[in-house]
Amino acid sequence: MVVADTSPAELRQRAWEAAAAVADPEIPVLTIDDLGVLREVEVVGDRVEVAITPTYSGCPAMNMIALEIELALERAGFAGSRVRTVLSPAWTTDWMSEEGRRKLREYGIAPPQPAGGRRALFGVAEVACPQCGSVDTEQLAEFGSTACKSLWRCRSCREPFDYFKCH
Repeated sequence: MVVADTSPAELRQRAWEAAAAVADPEIPVLTIDDLGVLREVEVVGDRVEVAITPTYSGCPAMNMIALEIELALERAGFAGSRVRTVLSPAWTTDWMSEEGRRKLREYGIAPPQPAGGRRALFGVAEVACPQCGSVDTEQLAEFGSTACKSLWRCRSCREPFDYFKCH
């Protein structure tokens, strides 16, 4: 279904858009592009190769994400695509888009603080409640609904919430 007179740049853009629209299976309001998991899309001849980087090396969602990318590309006319996992450089929350951070907050998950770096190893100074915006919050558990989130509670509105951990 790939049109022969389409330029390589146009094909790459179409393939990128198809892959970028794939939703994260654990946080369906985010796309893999929002997360920064989608690293590269190459078109070689009529084949597409996509590189993705997991949010952490043991992420159970990566197999599902790879399958969803292949299906999205096939629906866009790119049959026989290949998805490869790239572990270096390691994913960081700094790769998340501002749009992704906004979507997390609206979904009720506190987004990671930008430019975590080494600070992430020692915890975070304050996490704003995604419900009311208060920074009078406390961590209840190192792990929340998934391994990439921790469980917090707001002391102001008393609501529990997940915080997307810095990596």
